[in-house]
Amino acid sequence: MTEVPGRRAAVDPHSLRADARAPLAVVRPGTVAYATAWDWQRALAAARAEGTLTQDVVVLLEHPAVYTLGRRADRRNVLFDDATLAARGIEVVPVDRGGDVTYHGPGQLVGYPILQLVGMRVVDYVRSLEDVLIRALADLGIRGERSEGYTGVWVGDQKIAAIGVRVSAGRVTTHGFALNVRPDLDDFTGIVPCGIADRGVCSLQTLGVDAGVDEVADRVQAAMAEVYGATLEPASLDVLLPSNVKVAS
Repeated sequence: MTEVPGRRAAVDPHSLRADARAPLAVVRPGTVAYATAWDWQRALAAARAEGTLTQDVVVLLEHPAVYTLGRRADRRNVLFDDATLAARGIEVVPVDRGGDVTYHGPGQLVGYPILQLVGMRVVDYVRSLEDVLIRALADLGIRGERSEGYTGVWVGDQKIAAIGVRVSAGRVTTHGFALNVRPDLDDFTGIVPCGIADRGVCSLQTLGVDAGVDEVADRVQAAMAEVYGATLEPASLDVLLPSNVKVAS
């Protein structure tokens, strides 16, 4: 495997998935409301844990503007008042992932891997997601790196990709990563991103890379196939989701 700078996973990420030989289903539904996508994640994760969903899934999409608050988030890290949030059309949603406050919005690639792991290897899993993003960025000519003491992927002192995950008692992952392709970075001024006050954020666009979200999603897919040693196959939520879960976004 290609060498990735910074801290490495303690184990070969090829061995993280409980069924490493099964194809990884990839769903790319476009722009989806955060609440809808969260419902999808929970339904997919429950089905994966129960065994009614027999393969791992990754959902790659965009969201309308939203701030999400992790389990340990400090609400004071949302800097905009209610009137400003309403004027800018930004929701604030508490969620069950780790971490503090983060932003999702148009021009940002968000990935939700629903993977069944071998054991509760959360740190190894997070390192593997960093590997995926670092490889995808390298393919676009950007040297992304880890930063000691932090999760995510950085270019210098600026974060280009945030990671926040949850692993259930059934060893199934939800939430995931957000890679800044060409979002409105002004929306980040309404939060202390990930609770880190002394560092900034950047995007592929600010780094001079003229790429769209779909193109970057292609690079991320290829990197996931390499990191996890997986065969990828396009899939539909109509097939993957339980019949009682609404697919339309």
